[in-house]
Amino acid sequence: MELSTLVALTTGTTLLACVLAVVGLHLYALGRAQRAALVDRLSQTGHVPAVRGRRFHTLDRRLRRTRLGRGLERRLAATGLDVTPGEFFVCMLATVAALWLLGHAALAPFFGPLAGLLGIGAAVQFLNWQRQKRIERFINQLPELARILANATQAGLALRTAISMAAEELEAPAGEELNKVADQLALGASMDDALGELAERLPSRELVVLVTTLVLANRAGGQLVGALRNLTETLEERKETRREIRTQLSQVTMTSYAVPVLGVGALFLMNGVKAGALERMTGSPLGQAAVIVAFALYAVGFILIRRLSRIDV
Repeated sequence: MELSTLVALTTGTTLLACVLAVVGLHLYALGRAQRAALVDRLSQTGHVPAVRGRRFHTLDRRLRRTRLGRGLERRLAATGLDVTPGEFFVCMLATVAALWLLGHAALAPFFGPLAGLLGIGAAVQFLNWQRQKRIERFINQLPELARILANATQAGLALRTAISMAAEELEAPAGEELNKVADQLALGASMDDALGELAERLPSRELVVLVTTLVLANRAGGQLVGALRNLTETLEERKETRREIRTQLSQVTMTSYAVPVLGVGALFLMNGVKAGALERMTGSPLGQAAVIVAFALYAVGFILIRRLSRIDV
């Protein structure tokens, strides 16, 4: 009788704790959502800056002093992600550790380090993808940017004022990047240096043409309005051409990603058909060399497909 009472009491306590945990999580999520909505609303009115709390301050400070940290900071700035170098470094280490353990447990101990290297490559590829996506978005905004600058200069405004006006009217990423240019100009930087840094952060042929036009007009004067009008039409045509090319090559792009995925899937299939097959295969130097060569060939295939499908417009 006492044992059944103890079991019932334990069960009831466990159920009550689960209910309270669910209610607590719900209230916590609701509170965070309300706080985020309040901060967003106040930040739009200019009362509260939209700044989130940072983590890993000590690691971030030490990492910024190194060459690796400074390079990582520049890459993150080009992607537009609201992440510090320390936060990204910790997330990358966690991903590498998780993939290492997954490869070690699911396949064979030899695949642990390979999976860890794959995590580092995935982190670098993620930064490149985010940067390229931001560049593409900026390129799509260039016709509107050139149109705003042309209208502003035609109205008699100086180029510095026109850039500040465009920064206020355009959305991210063009608005954010032009804000940086305007801040540099306000601190005394020259127009050539400020626009040159913009072209370095977001390299593209379209932006180089626009920056060159603005720099030459700022140096020697000339018909800036007419040049920007012609440039606007050219950028619109290039925008449509890039969209058509990207649509035509979408199947090739998916094929380039499917090739390495099929290779990794084949490993899981082999290990699933006969448990321990990969561990026995990688137990000898010949088997390890064969796996490394296979991974290298998959990497070469991925790179070749991406290079052959790249069309410069």
